[in-house]
Amino acid sequence: MADELCGAEGILSAAKDYLSREKFPPGALGFMERERDAVSHWSYESAYVPGLLQTERYARWLIDNHVPTLDEETVERRVAARMERQGILTEHKPLVDLSFVVFEAALRVPQVDTDQLRRLLDASRLRNVVLQVLPFERTTPAALMGPMVLLETRDHERFAFAEGTLSSELSADPEVVRQTTERLSMIRTQALRPDDSARFIERMVDHQ
Repeated sequence: MADELCGAEGILSAAKDYLSREKFPPGALGFMERERDAVSHWSYESAYVPGLLQTERYARWLIDNHVPTLDEETVERRVAARMERQGILTEHKPLVDLSFVVFEAALRVPQVDTDQLRRLLDASRLRNVVLQVLPFERTTPAALMGPMVLLETRDHERFAFAEGTLSSELSADPEVVRQTTERLSMIRTQALRPDDSARFIERMVDHQ
């Protein structure tokens, strides 16, 4: 119908079919494009295990319970895409420098099982990965403002990404990048050191 009204000769229908096959939510597409070109990737996650560190089971739980509900085909496509994204951990050359800070609350939900905790430990042993846990007792107001990611590309462009419940924002504005860097740096100083974070997660494994 839209093609007929606009005289587009099938172009709009073709675009609709293309969009329906997108691997990622529309609000995250710009971020995913920049992530593929990243040389450094720093993030803080307050509620979930970071997507790059998720097991397939945990990723499926998140995506399958998306609101509004996604159809089965979209769920499968997005789960596969999330697993494919994780190639950034080991497959990029040169290796991407990755730093993750995860709030303890994200690790305390029942769906973070032993396999997921061990996945975090395995990732933390990679030469290009730093993983820190921010425990409850070290919480700061900055840590309660939600997740964020800082990316730097091969062209030395810097981006800040914030993903919310209803919208996501990717920004190259220097002031936004500066404020995000400042907030993330503050959270990193409050988090446990990488070796202490590994022991923290190991204790969680032992008590499951």
